[in-house]
Amino acid sequence: MEYGPMHPPVSQKIHWQPDLPVRHFNYTPRMQHIHGDGALVNRKSSSVVTPLPPAFVGAPLERPSIQTELAVSGILRTAVAPFERVKLLMQNQNEMIKSGRLTQPYNGIFDCFARTIRNEGIRSLWRGNIATATAHVSAKAIQFKIQEYFRSHADSRWSTFQIVSAVVLSSAVNLFLVYPFLYAGTRMANDVKTTGDLSKRQFNGILDVYRKTLKVDGIAGLFRGYTMALAQLGMVTVLSAPLKPWHQSLLNQTQTNYLGRAIINCGYHLTGSLASYPLDTATRRMMMTKYKSSRNAFAQIFKTEGFKSFYKGAGASILVSAVFNVSAVSLFHLYDVYHAAMANRGDGSQPGFAISFRWKRDGDK
Repeated sequence: MEYGPMHPPVSQKIHWQPDLPVRHFNYTPRMQHIHGDGALVNRKSSSVVTPLPPAFVGAPLERPSIQTELAVSGILRTAVAPFERVKLLMQNQNEMIKSGRLTQPYNGIFDCFARTIRNEGIRSLWRGNIATATAHVSAKAIQFKIQEYFRSHADSRWSTFQIVSAVVLSSAVNLFLVYPFLYAGTRMANDVKTTGDLSKRQFNGILDVYRKTLKVDGIAGLFRGYTMALAQLGMVTVLSAPLKPWHQSLLNQTQTNYLGRAIINCGYHLTGSLASYPLDTATRRMMMTKYKSSRNAFAQIFKTEGFKSFYKGAGASILVSAVFNVSAVSLFHLYDVYHAAMANRGDGSQPGFAISFRWKRDGDK
């Protein structure tokens, strides 16, 4: 049995994934390392499990490449785009009513779907998705680069203060770089098309959003709500940290139960997401309307609409997380099946259409 160092390097200490206003997914590969005899070693628990079937010896199911994960991120964002737009419409409906862009409030998720499709067509459910997907993929790419930097300094010994400072600074820079895309996606998603004089769109695309915003508010207009989004990021990080060991433990227990892994991931992400949802609402509302400050925006919304208004669209947000995580686990399951089939083909056997197996630890019955 192998034992890790009592004082792990900084690359092991800093293991975080910033939960920006764009949602990430966590994919935990089941097989980290395979010995020559086919035994599987889990690097986190340093335990050896039973030997692999002959078809898998020497052919581990490795973590997908960075390019694959980025491509899957864009695909998943496109898959959940209709739910994301409904969430944004319900979240910002009061701002649109005040500005005259919306005649009456939505009566729920299904009413929002129906009215949007009736007034704008089914393709409009993906309005703003290009900007949002770009923000999501860009944030993940930046995250990969940051992790590579920490891995290159694996032998460094950092203090707790240095680690926390690095995490905070990296997360703030990451959010700052993708925030203009989030702003454009939000403005386009809430650019409703009804009837009569309002049948004309306010924006004709991402560049038009930037052009009109810069003309009225300058460069600062693209970052309205940034401080509130940063506060949301910090809140999610603090709330998620105590749950991470529980989350990882449950994932280890459901290694081949793909639906169970999707449910666990969904519950883990929703814990921080729903708790910080009022901050997300304030962020999106500030993108739509110019408030004096983040505190003023929160106070004005609470005073005029009540606390309940901060959770408008939360049901659609739950649907976004559920569809996203189920789709992510399904896609990576297909990735595993494909690589296992290729391993079988390399050994001269025929690739199968379904692969089902369960790994046991030593001592399991």
